[in-house]
Amino acid sequence: MSESFPKETLENLWSPWRVEYFQRPPDAPRDFFLQAANTDDDAEHFVVARRKSMFLMLNRYPYTIGHMMVVPYRKLSEMEELADDEAMELWKLCLHAQRLLREVVKAQGFNVGVNLGAAAGAGCAEHLHFHIVPRWDGDSNFMPVIGGTRILPDALGRVYQTLLEAQAGSPQQPDGGRA
Repeated sequence: MSESFPKETLENLWSPWRVEYFQRPPDAPRDFFLQAANTDDDAEHFVVARRKSMFLMLNRYPYTIGHMMVVPYRKLSEMEELADDEAMELWKLCLHAQRLLREVVKAQGFNVGVNLGAAAGAGCAEHLHFHIVPRWDGDSNFMPVIGGTRILPDALGRVYQTLLEAQAGSPQQPDGGRA
């Protein structure tokens, strides 16, 4: 059996949590952000921090380990729908996520952004969310470029617990809690 070189598709060596995405029932609720916003079980949804109008969660289907998202409790799809205090809280949680990721996964840089609308790549276009993706010098190495494989070196549950521990010991936690 012969494969083309380089590979035409990107493969993961290990990401067992993604099976949940493929095995979910067709009638399962689609807005996992709303579920996470309203849950009493933060660990089930990987919610790391809650503030008055926003929360910070670990992405269940990450681009790389430690990929986090800041999500408003309110379901809105455009940035201009954010009130001034919500916009400020969003940025404070982005900064909080960066501090945690520098400590926990030793991130050296970040991609921080938002995909607005399905045409821009938003997987959940109807619920605004910002991505905080940790990066490292050399993380675009030969594996994804030549081997067509992305390596996720740690389990989500362990990273989640480590983020919570780092947050508990952080003197620079953003102000506020969930109202």
